[in-house]
Amino acid sequence: MPATPSGDDSRDDWTRGSSARHEHGGGYRDGEPPRYGEPPPRRPEPPPGPAGYPFGDGPPDPRLGGAPRHPGYERPGGYEPPTGYERPGGYEEPTAFDEPTALTPLIRPAGAPAPAQHPDAPIGTADPEPDGPAVAETPIRRSLSLATAGLVALLTLGLVFGAMITHGSYGVVIFGVQVLFVLAWTVASGPPAPRVVAATGLATAAGADLAALWAEPASLAPLAYVTAAAFVAGVIGQLTRPAGRVRVTESLGSTLVVVVGVVAFATLVVLSRQPRGTQAIVACLAAAGVAVAVARLVDTVFPYPRLAPQVPRGGAGVVLGAMAGTVVAALAGSLLDGLTVGPAAAAGLVTALVAVIVDLSAGYADAGRQLAGEPPALWLARHIQGPLAAFALAAPAAYAASMLLLLDIL
Repeated sequence: MPATPSGDDSRDDWTRGSSARHEHGGGYRDGEPPRYGEPPPRRPEPPPGPAGYPFGDGPPDPRLGGAPRHPGYERPGGYEPPTGYERPGGYEEPTAFDEPTALTPLIRPAGAPAPAQHPDAPIGTADPEPDGPAVAETPIRRSLSLATAGLVALLTLGLVFGAMITHGSYGVVIFGVQVLFVLAWTVASGPPAPRVVAATGLATAAGADLAALWAEPASLAPLAYVTAAAFVAGVIGQLTRPAGRVRVTESLGSTLVVVVGVVAFATLVVLSRQPRGTQAIVACLAAAGVAVAVARLVDTVFPYPRLAPQVPRGGAGVVLGAMAGTVVAALAGSLLDGLTVGPAAAAGLVTALVAVIVDLSAGYADAGRQLAGEPPALWLARHIQGPLAAFALAAPAAYAASMLLLLDIL
């Protein structure tokens, strides 16, 4: 390339050669290029920041163990830290991270407020008030409890004294109670297809009673076949109804409950055909009836402690009812021929507990339907549902307890 006068050379320093770079230092230390084999020179260290400025080689930072904050670093020129920022109210910088009592005290001093349960609440504040109004307590109607206790007494007399007549007549008594159970449960629960549920329950009740009377020898095996056939018939009836499959699961659940209840009543007919079965029915069902009746009567006098605000029942009645039923079963064991006091009391305790718990659970089911916003059913069906369900499930409990403790068959 031909030489050009220095005054007219428009090339930059790097194109003109090393002499131009030497004039300006070329980025080398002392203006001299590095020799072959030597490492490239380091960039000069920036001067320390001004005193009290939060960057550069400023004051020691306690969070870094006393070391300067970001040594050797310098923010770009013209940068100023933001102003006008304030921390949220109530925030305090912790003094040290090795002091757990400053953040989450392990032992709360006497008189200090309890920590808030809500995660977003400030530390030391009281627990927030619960959302929504308090749940109103359902009052206990004493006249209704007395009427229910009277119904329980009538059912107990019919089921106990009916076992002392012929087996066929007792089957008729059981069928009448089954019809009452089917109607009460269907009206109280309000299934989507009540006619299908009621028809399936009544047909199952008739078939279970006939199977319990005619099967030889007397056993529960025919009742199992009747239960399976009834469930299949219920499924077919639900799937062929005009509404199609709308709420079919709920309707099938109601059908299954009704079927199990009527078949459970039929176990009393099977038990009456066993040797000393009548004595076992008297002891166990008397215990169940007395337990439910006493629980209802205690609710008219001392309905405490309330087990739930929406359920008009007390816990004292449940306990006293189970105790009274056990005493009645022990008395029956001492008076009836073929029974003893100890096994009769144990069988009565089992039956009484099942009866009072099922009667109480019917109250919870009714309260749950009301809280769900369902329209209330006929008041008579809602209030006799509990005692009928109690006897329905007390029947298989009496059968099992009698077979194990009273009859010595199993």
